Amino acid sequence: MVPNFPALPGFYRTLFLYIEPVSTVSPAILAWFFPGASWFHHELIPTATARSGPLDARTTMAIWQLGNCYLLLGLMSSLVFRAIREALPNNPEAQERILGASFTALALADVTHIAASFIGLPDELKYSYGKWNLMTHGNITFVIFLLSVRLAWFAGVGRTTYYYGKRAKVD
Repeated sequence: MVPNFPALPGFYRTLFLYIEPVSTVSPAILAWFFPGASWFHHELIPTATARSGPLDARTTMAIWQLGNCYLLLGLMSSLVFRAIREALPNNPEAQERILGASFTALALADVTHIAASFIGLPDELKYSYGKWNLMTHGNITFVIFLLSVRLAWFAGVGRTTYYYGKRAKVD
């Protein structure tokens, strides 16, 4: 039986326990194995030109390390959130406090990731959304969606709040 997880109900549970981890582990696999670092590097900025030759060792290493960061994000979300659910099944306030700390870190990373991805685009692509490829939409559009859902979670949209938005208890 799955333990009680009131701090992460319904849609939030599906998104943050399943969809987001898959969406962050997948780029690691794509960069490391198939199609590989060269493909991943080429897809970061949409272009109509053919791919150039193989990557130099430094660029390959940087892409593999980026893949490792994606893997870390996916594992942290998946494993830590499940540990919260299993260790604190009857303590929604503690669940929410720990999730909130994680969501704060992830939201800050979302903002910087969106900014870096957008600023890094050539000027002619920044507002040409139809020219973006799946990688660009993943790095910008999907991350904006994730950030929006994290902010909705903090605002208590579609869920009962147990810690955030509550007044401090005075003894």
